[in-house]
Amino acid sequence: MTARSDRAPAKINLTLHVTGQRADGYHLLDSLVVFTQAGDIVSTQPGSGLVIDGPEAGELSPGADNLVTRAARLMGAGGQGLRLVKTLPVASGIGGGSADAAATLRLLARATGAKLPPLKHLLALGADVPVCLASHPARMQGIGDALSPLPALPRFWLVLVNPRAALSTPDVFRALAQRANPPMPARLPDWPDAGALFDWLAQCRNDLEAPARALAPVIGDVLDTLAAAAGCALARMSGSGATCFGLFAQEAAAQIAAAQIARAHPGWWVQATGLHKGSADGKIAP
Repeated sequence: MTARSDRAPAKINLTLHVTGQRADGYHLLDSLVVFTQAGDIVSTQPGSGLVIDGPEAGELSPGADNLVTRAARLMGAGGQGLRLVKTLPVASGIGGGSADAAATLRLLARATGAKLPPLKHLLALGADVPVCLASHPARMQGIGDALSPLPALPRFWLVLVNPRAALSTPDVFRALAQRANPPMPARLPDWPDAGALFDWLAQCRNDLEAPARALAPVIGDVLDTLAAAAGCALARMSGSGATCFGLFAQEAAAQIAAAQIARAHPGWWVQATGLHKGSADGKIAP
């Protein structure tokens, strides 16, 4: 097989409204999701099994439970040699593992000609895998199974900051005081420019931010640091944390802010990034 590679862009929840909980325990969400140029890379390589390297590889095992390995098995290519270059922090609220699984699915679909799995199999890998498959701006509802692609968004930049605080997603959901919260408006507006988008986002929420901050108070320090950066229009946590993001209308301001935060907090993971364009071949099988 000719060596191929695919990017696994970080998933950012610009909003995350928790709107209920099903009888089976799954939470219902209403989230505006985008993807960034920052991300991991999955490649095919000679041999068999998974090799993991990169600056964030230390906490990952290439064993049978790794999401890349599980995605390869789902595609009937469990023996395929794969390499994961890990640059996103592990378990950090930006969908790294789900993005890695989605990149593996796309990669092996192109390499083998096999169809992508149906939605129920994707959800078995993780609730974020379906939206990560296309890596295109989307409204994600339900348990991650109801996806509404969005038109192209105005250009903006993000500064991502993770304070190296370990957070368990189940623990954050358990600490959530109210599970039936209002969703986003039924009809999303048009955003002619980044300023209009930022103003609208400021009226929305991440309902997991408060419980995550209670479990890891350093998240509040990260949000305060981002909010104080010149040019930052909005600071919010992504997913269940602990990664937070600041939104910037200008790339130069984002780059300067990231450099300043990294110097002031050398123990934090900091990345300035733009938006990913999406994957044209990330179509889910019926």
